[in-house]
Amino acid sequence: QVQLVESGGGLVQAGGSLRLSCAASRRTLTMGWFRQAPGNEREFVAAHSWSGPSTYYADSVKGRFTISRDNAKNTVYLQMNNLKPEDTSVYSCAARDGTGFVWSAKEYSYWGQGTQVTVSS
Repeated sequence: QVQLVESGGGLVQAGGSLRLSCAASRRTLTMGWFRQAPGNEREFVAAHSWSGPSTYYADSVKGRFTISRDNAKNTVYLQMNNLKPEDTSVYSCAARDGTGFVWSAKEYSYWGQGTQVTVSS
């Protein structure tokens, strides 16, 4: 089992920045971020895998968001810059030990509780 604890959400104006953190109780191969707005399906945002290592991003956040990991702290970060109102969502951290499509929520075994990010226009 892996426990994930997220922090860093909040309210920010468009063009602003936020950094999300997710601390895991142990190391996993891949950690990622997903988001879900009311009435929408959960969507992939970014992921980091120690296989490579490699990072992956959704097209909608490329160039604005950066995912990174601190191996010593078993923590993944999501630096979000130039935020837009359409980024408003609940952001959830996810982790998995196995391989597979990093953008598929079904491939992740462990999930955090989610943190709200609200971007005002």
